[in-house]
Amino acid sequence: MAENTDQNEAKHDNSSSPGNADQEKETAASAYEAFSAGKYDESLKSLEALQELNKEDYKIALNKAVVEFYKSSQTTTGTLKQTLIAMKNQVHTSAEDIDGLDDVENSLLYYNQAIIHYHMRQYSEAIAIGERLYQFLEPFERFAQAVCFLLVDLYLLTFQPEKALHLLAVLDKLSVQGSNKNGKGESNSSNKDGPNQRAEFTARIEAAKSKMHQYKVRAYIQMKSSKACKREIKSVMNTAGNSAPSLFLKSNFEYLRGNYRKAVKLLNSSNIAEHPGPIKTGECVRCMFWNNLGCIHFAMGKHNLGIFYFKKALQENDHTCAQLGDGSSGQSKKFTGIPMCALLANKRYELLYNCGIQLLHIGRPLAAFECLMEAVQVYHSNPRLWLRLSECCISANKGGSEQESKGLPCKKGIVQSIVGQGYHRKIVLASQSTQNTIYSEGQSAAIPVASMEFAAICLRNALLLLPDHQQQDTKTENGSKSFSQSGSTESGSENSDACSGKGQDADKFLSAAPSSPLRKQEVENLRCSILACSAYVALALGDNLTALNHAEKLLHQTKVSGSLKFLGHLYAAEALISLDRISDAIGHLNPENVTDVSMGVLTSEQDQGSDKGDESVESWKQTPLCYPSSVTAARAMMLFNLGSAYCLRSEYEKARKCLQQAASMVNTKEIPPEAILLGVYLELQNGNTQLALQIIKRNQLLPTAVQRVSPESRKKPVQPVQLPSSFTPVQRK
Repeated sequence: MAENTDQNEAKHDNSSSPGNADQEKETAASAYEAFSAGKYDESLKSLEALQELNKEDYKIALNKAVVEFYKSSQTTTGTLKQTLIAMKNQVHTSAEDIDGLDDVENSLLYYNQAIIHYHMRQYSEAIAIGERLYQFLEPFERFAQAVCFLLVDLYLLTFQPEKALHLLAVLDKLSVQGSNKNGKGESNSSNKDGPNQRAEFTARIEAAKSKMHQYKVRAYIQMKSSKACKREIKSVMNTAGNSAPSLFLKSNFEYLRGNYRKAVKLLNSSNIAEHPGPIKTGECVRCMFWNNLGCIHFAMGKHNLGIFYFKKALQENDHTCAQLGDGSSGQSKKFTGIPMCALLANKRYELLYNCGIQLLHIGRPLAAFECLMEAVQVYHSNPRLWLRLSECCISANKGGSEQESKGLPCKKGIVQSIVGQGYHRKIVLASQSTQNTIYSEGQSAAIPVASMEFAAICLRNALLLLPDHQQQDTKTENGSKSFSQSGSTESGSENSDACSGKGQDADKFLSAAPSSPLRKQEVENLRCSILACSAYVALALGDNLTALNHAEKLLHQTKVSGSLKFLGHLYAAEALISLDRISDAIGHLNPENVTDVSMGVLTSEQDQGSDKGDESVESWKQTPLCYPSSVTAARAMMLFNLGSAYCLRSEYEKARKCLQQAASMVNTKEIPPEAILLGVYLELQNGNTQLALQIIKRNQLLPTAVQRVSPESRKKPVQPVQLPSSFTPVQRK
């Protein structure tokens, strides 16, 4: 946006390097005038003449490099970067040497380096230089304003809104003081150019104020501060009118408040055709428009519409990159032939991240895997992205029993086939065992394919990227997606430190680009989700010891959500049964272990609305079909598994009691096929062949009363089980 223009203008000031002699001053002035007028050849001739007069001044060589850069239409960014590095090595060994007032003269060299780091997305290096420059700035200099705006933009791009607001408050005070000082100075001036200078200064102050209001809105959006944001939105609309940036900001504000229809209406009312192209602003507004529509429809739960808009954004982004000539693959040619301000226009990997999350939600894990695999090449330090990749692998390899677990219209989940006729008619039951399945036979697990082996690697990466010794809080395991709005990104960051609290920021947040950084409680919630997925994947691969280790770690987390605690007990029990430690498994399958199956949505006022780009409130309600919807259903699932454990110890009476008790707690259609097969096995063990056939025929567990009249029963009738006091019996229809 406009900040790029101001930053580039600050580079023009390099051409006004004063000489010691009058001739040097005149030559320098003529070089600057030619540069300002766009006559770069003439400016270069003047600088070469000036270099003959003063060969020791490196600033002349710096000015020549800047003029040659502009002569090439700002397309030789890599060459300029190398030139500036060589000059920096000539003056100082590193930026750490800027510790004296004498080094203020070299500030333009370092500022130009910060600008190049900014456009090459090397934000940490740019911030390090900018913060050092900020210490030596004169408050009323135009150069000081450019440095402050650069730092504000960098802070917002790295999700540090409090630091940005601190700098904006300083800029606000300086602009007021500067305007008062300028007004007094102009009143005493008799120069005929005074009115022109006053008008130019006033226009510059107004442009700066408009820009500051937009920056404040972006900062408050990242902080989720609705009241302050609403106040600043009014100022933006008053100063910038119905321009595309102001309408995009207002749309983002309504999006975060949950007013999705109004957000769409604001986006549609923006006249993006009048906005300058990416060559001038470094932004593809059409790409942002489609991306924002995709994010809004995602939050509304309209995932197919969302992926449609994300694909449109990708097409627009590819078209923009083709126009800019950003098709070269070599690293040496990466920054050649593209205007520097347009280097930030390519949002392909952010869009692929959004597409991957959207595709995962609409049940297309293989397509999501392809998108996220391309995005992870850039955002390889994001643990949440590695978790998403593992979820793609799990979803692509899960068995069909999960889809059939809620309502079985036929017996295909139990009966595999029927052979023979009449007296020799036999029923072949389907095998429900999926353990020790070979998912990727004959290939390395490190090959990026949607396999369970690769999922284990992804989860290992995610765990390694998480910091240790963090406090736990409520669960928010879902990734956030970028919501572009004139260079800004949706964020959920919350940081109470001032601009100087740099060391504490690193402890509070974990970077998860392109999403907002993870807060302390989000890190621990993410850890719980990764451990649960790791236990599941290890069980699927037959690695029972690893699965047990992950499940026990999950259960030892201090504030694990009820849903993941339930899964932890199930996974630990399954691993223990496979290890022939049935007694230990029975302890995990105690129904009293389940007291809550909530998904663990954040409830604090600062966390509400956080990460809406990846998981909306509506999405939380769309739980998987195989997941228990209540504590009663979860306890019934525990009892089904407890019956299986008792059955393995040949305690068939206890197994039958658990099975009948669980069946009485859930609807008939919600009984899983494994439980029905367990009932068939128990009746066969009891000698009730006809009752076992009836269970298969009806595809449901028969009540105890039916068992009493079984002609082939060899044991005493099973008495109805009295439910514990903490259970709420569900009447069967």
